[in-house]
Amino acid sequence: MATFKDFRNDVKPNWCPGCGDFSVQAAMQRAAANVGLEPQNLAVISGIGCSGRISGYINSYGFHGIHGRSLPIAQGVKMANRDLTVIASGGDGDGYAIGMAHTIHAIRRNVDITYIVMDNQIYGLTKGQTSPRSAEGFKTKSTPMGSIEQAISPMEMALTVGATFVAQSFSTDLKDLTALIEAGIKHKGFSLINVFSPCVTYNKVNTYDWFKENLTKLSDVEGYDPSNRENAMQTLMKHNGLVTGLIYQNIERPSYQELIKGYSETPLVNANLNLDQAHFDKLVAEFM
Repeated sequence: MATFKDFRNDVKPNWCPGCGDFSVQAAMQRAAANVGLEPQNLAVISGIGCSGRISGYINSYGFHGIHGRSLPIAQGVKMANRDLTVIASGGDGDGYAIGMAHTIHAIRRNVDITYIVMDNQIYGLTKGQTSPRSAEGFKTKSTPMGSIEQAISPMEMALTVGATFVAQSFSTDLKDLTALIEAGIKHKGFSLINVFSPCVTYNKVNTYDWFKENLTKLSDVEGYDPSNRENAMQTLMKHNGLVTGLIYQNIERPSYQELIKGYSETPLVNANLNLDQAHFDKLVAEFM
């Protein structure tokens, strides 16, 4: 059985020292091992940005896509090979800016993949501009007078478009983050896991200390029920989205694949795609 070390490769991450993405990578590797995967059972699909490099740092199938497009690729991989565990990853700019439409539609489809967003409230790779997750008044190179836009609330958004698994964690809490990724992998449907992953180089506001002072663990909220969607929304609004843990899970709604009539149990990659001449001629005749 594989251990988390089996999901390591020889490529050394070039993130800034102290970046929260290191912990996200470790949690992904530990979770994959804990649920019994082998490297050949896992595909990690990423977009552009500091976080987008993660697909090259894990010993598994990997695909480094373009900005905001990790989810279309990840869904295609899962549909072509249902036997693979597929994890898509990216940053808040990747998933909540240029890729927001893909995020919304992937959520509502409920394709059986896990999406991990490394949320640092800033554009790190391009040297520190305001992102859709930056708070109002946030000052960067692109908003020197302070942002006049309201930040996106991704967890609330996910609930409104029908998410069946919504969770949030903090990169320093490796045990909690690993457990949430394990739960997301096991969930039959689309799993969205937002991870507060501080940018130590460009974001001097949303720091490790700031998160420690402002985050509320849902495990500390008495009587919290992650199966209650209405209560989940109220809790997010009460705490301004600054909560960690399993926010909401619906185990009753079937996944996208379960609803497709005639969806073969044999993955497309293993199917016999050869056509005999008679079948080929019949197909051609339909379009002539």
